Amino acid sequence: MPKLVCVRHGQSVWNLQNKFTGWVDVDLTEKGVNEAISAGDKLKGYHFDNAFSSLLKRANRTLDFILKGIGQDDLHVERNENLNERMYGDLQGKNKDEVSAEFGAEQVNIWRRSYDIPPPGGESLKDTRERVIPYYLEHIEPVLRSGKDVIIVAHGNSLRALVMHLEQLSPEEILLKEISTGTPYIYDLSDDLKITSAEFI
Repeated sequence: MPKLVCVRHGQSVWNLQNKFTGWVDVDLTEKGVNEAISAGDKLKGYHFDNAFSSLLKRANRTLDFILKGIGQDDLHVERNENLNERMYGDLQGKNKDEVSAEFGAEQVNIWRRSYDIPPPGGESLKDTRERVIPYYLEHIEPVLRSGKDVIIVAHGNSLRALVMHLEQLSPEEILLKEISTGTPYIYDLSDDLKITSAEFI
């Protein structure tokens, strides 16, 4: 039975600075590097047939550390912008507290936590899901259906979109789901790709 492992990148520089990051290509912090190395340690003993990531360096570097940690440095990685973080539009690069002071905490919370209301010039979680899931169905699901094990390293919102699909969660349920940095989410799947067990390590 195939196994799917999903990991959110380690802490980024703008995570630390409390900024909206989105598609801006910021790097990992020292803590983020350590989280990536730790994820690799937790996954020792696993072997992956395919690896997928976004185009953003914080996800790519996290995956590199993981693959090095499990001795699969030479595994080919398919990188695609459809796995990128949610695009935050006009909010990208701005401090979250300063944006709250400008627009009000309630409005910012709507932009961040609603399912289908995007920030100005950006994407909602629904918009993100509408690019992540078609990519998953076309490029990743066929690999899993062939019985191969897959690792995906991406971002908080692109992974929330995927988890929503995998776990068949409602828009209300997915808004309560947090994807922690550097934490492997391990799904054991049946031959028809139903979840048989889920473990977060």
